[in-house]
Amino acid sequence: MVAPRQPIEIREFSAPDLPAGSALLRTERSEVCGTDVHLWHGRLSGVPYPIIPGHVSAGTLQAVRGPLTGLDGSTLREGDRVAFFDVHRTCGRCRACTVHRTPTRCVARRVYGITDSADEGLFGGWSQAIYLEPGVGLARLPDSVGFDDYIGGGCGLLTAVHILERAALRPGDSVLVQGTGAVGLSAIALARLGGASTIIAIGAPEDRLQMARRMGADHVFDVTATSPEERLAEVQRLTHGEGVDVVLEAAGAAAAITEGLNLARDGGRYVIAGHYTDVGDSSINAHRQINRKHLEIRGCWGSEAGHFLRALTFLERYSEQVPWREIGGRTYPLNGLNEALADAEAMRITKALVDPWATA
Repeated sequence: MVAPRQPIEIREFSAPDLPAGSALLRTERSEVCGTDVHLWHGRLSGVPYPIIPGHVSAGTLQAVRGPLTGLDGSTLREGDRVAFFDVHRTCGRCRACTVHRTPTRCVARRVYGITDSADEGLFGGWSQAIYLEPGVGLARLPDSVGFDDYIGGGCGLLTAVHILERAALRPGDSVLVQGTGAVGLSAIALARLGGASTIIAIGAPEDRLQMARRMGADHVFDVTATSPEERLAEVQRLTHGEGVDVVLEAAGAAAAITEGLNLARDGGRYVIAGHYTDVGDSSINAHRQINRKHLEIRGCWGSEAGHFLRALTFLERYSEQVPWREIGGRTYPLNGLNEALADAEAMRITKALVDPWATA
């Protein structure tokens, strides 16, 4: 991706020298997620174009230099199927890392496929190989988890693990998810597995609403065919006139915030995770929507290594019953990535998968 709004180019790179503790990954699957569309639109600041996008990927260890240990303590070897945690170079020494324990806000933090320039090498998944520098968090894929299972869940599943943690979900809670993209769909699945009593989803288009039902939603509302007033009335009807215990925002729309505050019950909880880019201001009445409601609001930015490992645990245990694989609507080769971006932008598919070895 040479610059915003420019066609994706295919370039060749030299094989990197591998220092001790590093590896070269043969990429089997990557993804085109909402973040990649934002990158293509130029809506993220500080991106060092040209970049190789694809921040969540999985593959086979092609070359390993020196001992390589996974995040779970296991020894990794050439030929192992692995996934890696895209966030790297968090310093472990700054106030964010040590005092506040918020490594997602570390100033040294870098992310494969987003903040690493292609001029520095193979730091993204839209490539046949990825350089895994020393210190990158790795984990062996469970035998029962295929590459399409992992990438179907992808970054949306990792983020959803963090969202549910921030929501402090309790068994029996009613939950409403705003947005039925990859993040929202995984949030629905984890809320169901976490013991939610009733799950409501707001989103579009129709195929995503149907997938929301398959992921565990009890009720769905088409955001394009119903009004906020209609949705509020129906949500209150479903929750004894109170509103839901927990609202999870994964829509990334300014209007979603105004609506979400109204849909939560008094004393409820609201987790905002979808605003990864600045989509403008939301209209809020602090007295009526927050203070008088005694509402708890939490932001959720990115994910941490623990969320990555827990996502793998969920996939190992539940991939047969939760259709994460089907979130990946279509697989594209490298020469089809411009089409993949266009399809993702137009919401023709929930997520595009990337097979860098496919020829057509």
